[in-house]
This record gives sequence, C-alpha cells and structure tokens, in this order.
Amino acid sequence: MGWTCLEQQNRDFDMAHRPSGELPNLPAADSPRRITVALLTGGGERHYIVSLATELLAKGIALDVIGSDDLDGPEFRNKPRLHFLNLRGNQRPDAGLAEKVSRILKYYAALIRYATKSKSGIFHILWNNKFETLDRTLLMLYYRFLGKRVVLTAHNVNAARRDSHDTLLNRLTLRIQYQLADHIFVHTEKMKRELIEGFGAGVARITVIPHGINTAVPSSSLTSIQAKRRLGIRDDQRTILFFGRITPYKGLEYLISAFGMLRGADYRLIIAGRPDRCEEYWSTIEKLIREDLKGGRVVLRSEFIPDDETEIYFKAADVLVLPYRDIFQSGVLLLGYSFGLPALVADVGSLKEEIAEGKTGFVFRPEDPVDLAKAIERYFASDLFRDLGRGRQEIRDCAMHRYSWDTVGRLTMHVYAGLASSAYLRRTRQTAPNHPERSAF
Repeated sequence: MGWTCLEQQNRDFDMAHRPSGELPNLPAADSPRRITVALLTGGGERHYIVSLATELLAKGIALDVIGSDDLDGPEFRNKPRLHFLNLRGNQRPDAGLAEKVSRILKYYAALIRYATKSKSGIFHILWNNKFETLDRTLLMLYYRFLGKRVVLTAHNVNAARRDSHDTLLNRLTLRIQYQLADHIFVHTEKMKRELIEGFGAGVARITVIPHGINTAVPSSSLTSIQAKRRLGIRDDQRTILFFGRITPYKGLEYLISAFGMLRGADYRLIIAGRPDRCEEYWSTIEKLIREDLKGGRVVLRSEFIPDDETEIYFKAADVLVLPYRDIFQSGVLLLGYSFGLPALVADVGSLKEEIAEGKTGFVFRPEDPVDLAKAIERYFASDLFRDLGRGRQEIRDCAMHRYSWDTVGRLTMHVYAGLASSAYLRRTRQTAPNHPERSAF
C-alpha cells in the first residue's frame, strides 16, 4: 500500500526531507542551546502543546511554557531547560462573571509582567487568548517594543470566515498580527497562499510545517470487534464515525442525509462529540437523527470524549467521515490516521491533499449528500475496506512518518535559530510581500 509518504512527498512538506542547510528562506542555524523560547499557549490543544514542547526540549531548546491548570501536568515538571508558568490558573467555564473578569485581568497583568522581565528572546504564540483583538494588536506591539522576536502558528488563517461570522474588525486585526509577526507557521500550502494574497504577508516569513500527529491518546490491545461490542454494534455492521466538536461548519447534517440514503440495514453511524455553542443547529441535528436513534442505527454520545475512551470509537469504526463545509486541515483526520482508520473527506481547504485516493480514503463534493452516499458505498465496496486489517497498520505507519513531530521540531528549531540572527530579521523585513501595492494594515 503506497501512500505519498512512501512513494513521493507532498510538495507541502518537501522541505521536511531536505538537509537543514537546504531549508528555504532560512540562514544557517546557530546552536539551539543558546535559544530560550516562551511558548504562549492561549488555552489551545493540550496534545499539540505537549508534543511540540517535548520535541523542542529534545532538540536542546530552553522553554518557558505559559499555561493554565488544564495544561499543568507531569510532562512539564522536573524537566531540564523547561519552566512551566501557570499564569492562566483555573479556567472553569461555569465560573461566575465576577470570577471570570478577575481571572482575565490577573492573567493579562501577569503576562505583561512576565514579558517585561523575561529573558526569552523569542515569543512563540501557539494560540491567541479569547480577547483576540487585544492579543493581535496591543500585545503584539508590546512584545515588539520589548525587542522580542514573535513567531505565530496560524492553525486557521481566518477562523471567523470559516465559522461564518467574519467582520471588518476581525480582518483588520488579523492583518495587523500577521504583519507584526516575525515568522508565521501554517500547515498547508493553501494556508500560505491565503496569508500572502489575503493579508499581504511576505513569503520569506512563512514556513509550512506538518500538523504533528496526535500521539498522546492512548491505544490499548482493544480490538475492533471488542470496541464494536462495547457500543452495541455487531461485528458485521458497517460502521461510520463522525468524531469531535459539533458545530455548523463541520456539516454533520450532510452526513446524516447521506446515511439515510444508504441501502441495506447493516450500516451504523456513530456521532461522538460535544455540541459547541450551537443550540439551534444541535436541535436540528437531534430532529434529523431521532428515528435512527430509536431504531439503533445511530449511536450518539453528545459530550466531550476523554482521551482514555477515544480509542473505542476509532477502533469500532470502519471509516471516518469529515463532511466539512470549510476548513484548511483537521486534527481529527490525523487522529483517525493514528488509529489506522481510513477517511472520507469533503473537498474543502487542503483535506484532499491528505488523502491518497483508494489507499487512505476517498474524497467527495462538499455539501452534497448524494455524492457522500456514493463515496460511502464506494469505500465499502473497495479493496481498502476488504483488506482493512492490514491497511490499518500501513496507514498508521505512514502517518507517523508523514506527520512526524521530529519534522515539526526540526523546522521550528531552524526558524528559531534564524530569528536569533539579526541578518535574517533585516532580510525578511526588507522583503516586500508578493503584492507590494497593498498597504501593511
């Protein structure tokens, strides 16, 4: 089973397989042991933060990790060259208004004090805080005033556009942050193009890195048959999985419609994930699945799925479906690959680039239940499904190579080393964007 990671590297990640001296747009790296970096986590994905920090430490980078109670754990304790600062504290969503206001003010005050005194020369923003307008403008300006080199990982170039509530203010503050950042990491070439064309970012200040695969979710000796039985699904029932936060841009309604078109009684649909601030949308979804829930064709768990239970759903499933309306890349897809699970994905963003047609899954037209139903039937009639036992291991092995944290860490470290060079900073700041006629803001 030859996936692109074995036969040919996707152009997005060509740089990951070159010697470090050949990495584009970067100077020769200084010793990483001279570099101290502050990772500003903004309450983002714990798995991503832990994996990145672990890899950077292994490569000799000294880290200050700015986090909260949710991030605090053994991974950040008693580690040489790592200092964990719990500036965010308790982030309970059910806290009263007064407590929320107090902790926000305390956090920003502590963050400003830290930035003022910190010896870290590089501030790497993995996620902004909830008050993004402040983070994108005043905080960025303050970091630059202090002489910090600011690195930004843009997991989504414009999440508000994806979520259908984009505004002029949102685009303006995004443009300001992208212009003030010394370097920006994105996960796909399409994201890089949007940064250049939509926000005037200079090409020399952008690096495409893989979205590292989630290796933190435990996987036991649980078999596919055992996982299905735990969910009340027979061994021979063809099982489809929708996993993760439920929100309108993920297009769950198209999967439900397609599921209703499938012929035969041997199909089962698992919906596992928490509805995220979308009461009206979720009410519509509940109505759509009501009859199939009663008939046992749909297995529903509409809540957050903890790590130690995640494997049950991915091992019970025969295929993962991502019926998204709009997205650049998906951590859920990579989580599925970590369990060796093939995927059917809508042709949006860069999802198509992550699929080897017929080898790791299939692609269908977005917002088209008929084409999705055909893709499901095509998958269950394919050699990929018939040989799923062997295929799972090969998908897993390829994914571990293609989305390696070693690659992410090496590229990140090289950018850090470049930013420590004043010559690099002068060169990239003097490099005009691809569209010099556009204003900076």
